[in-house]
Amino acid sequence: MDDIQRIDIAVVGAGLGGAAAAALLARAGFSVHSFEQAPEFTRLGAGIHIGPNVMKIFRHLGLEDRLAAIGSHPGHWFSRDGMTGEYLSEIPLGEFALKEYGAPYITIHRGDMHAVQIAALDASRVHFGHRLTGLEDRGTDVLLSFENGRQVAASLVIGADGINSMIRETLLGPEKPRYSGWVGHRALVDMEKLRGSGLAHERCVKWWWEKSRHIMAYATKNDGSEYYYVTGVPEASWDHAGSFAESSREEMEAAFGGSHSMVQALIDATGAVTKWPFWNRDPMGLWSRGRLVMIGDACHPMRPHMAQGACMAIEDAAILVRCLELTGMEDYATAFGLYERARKDRATKVQTISNANTWLKEPEDPAWVYAYDPFAVELA
Repeated sequence: MDDIQRIDIAVVGAGLGGAAAAALLARAGFSVHSFEQAPEFTRLGAGIHIGPNVMKIFRHLGLEDRLAAIGSHPGHWFSRDGMTGEYLSEIPLGEFALKEYGAPYITIHRGDMHAVQIAALDASRVHFGHRLTGLEDRGTDVLLSFENGRQVAASLVIGADGINSMIRETLLGPEKPRYSGWVGHRALVDMEKLRGSGLAHERCVKWWWEKSRHIMAYATKNDGSEYYYVTGVPEASWDHAGSFAESSREEMEAAFGGSHSMVQALIDATGAVTKWPFWNRDPMGLWSRGRLVMIGDACHPMRPHMAQGACMAIEDAAILVRCLELTGMEDYATAFGLYERARKDRATKVQTISNANTWLKEPEDPAWVYAYDPFAVELA
């Protein structure tokens, strides 16, 4: 008896990029199933920025208003000197973003955004507890084997499975990402303690020190009731077994103590804090082969310093679906080529600037990022 399920499109990974790909494919009329290794949905992660470039995609999916109601709407992205508090740049967002870029700029808890995305999918087609263990492009389809014993044959496979992508490994061979020499501390702040400082904390501010050390701090709720920060700090090696390690307020004090009073108030209000390694990969020359194609961190992982990593994955999804709509599934090779040509230069540029950690430190025009409309990009 043949127990292999046959489907049209499999999206491997149901994170932010994978969930967007599944929703966009379904909206375009494609038959799609998502396979996620996590056993269930949980409110994981912390803060995330969603620029107007991606809010336009959520508008297309009917999710823009829901996300805008949950997230914070900063009036500016401020960059400030971590010692003196001097303003290095003041990038207008808020009403300016609506007018100039065509959609709002929000900051939001990653888990809240992901919940909205997952809820928009057909639950019967989102398969949790499916860790991919085998992948075989058989010419007429791709056989996916999962740790739980299930096998699925898909006409096309979209790899949205992150920096350690098995799809990528299948296409390019095994290669571990390189440790960048940097870690990021992540923490949600005790708002009662923060308000007790008597200082007015901006809704989106990046504090800078020498050698690009920094703290990016911002609200993640529309009512300002939740505040989050992520740091960038050099650390010679990553010797922890897991994907992250526990940190502490004392470690934050050691890294940033003696700074501006607003930074000190942020540290004092820190509760639980973790630290995460930043990994690097070079820009990749291959995004697809045969019936396999990658999006997001699977093909262009980047450090979080432009706050555009998830946004690039969601943009990828929008362009890839447009290409498949244009060519049809049967001519997937042409669609994948169109997709790669439309996306590679932009994704590589964002990856390069993100890794350099220079974004908006000084006054500059971010319109090339935020005014981008994936539904208006020429596909050639």
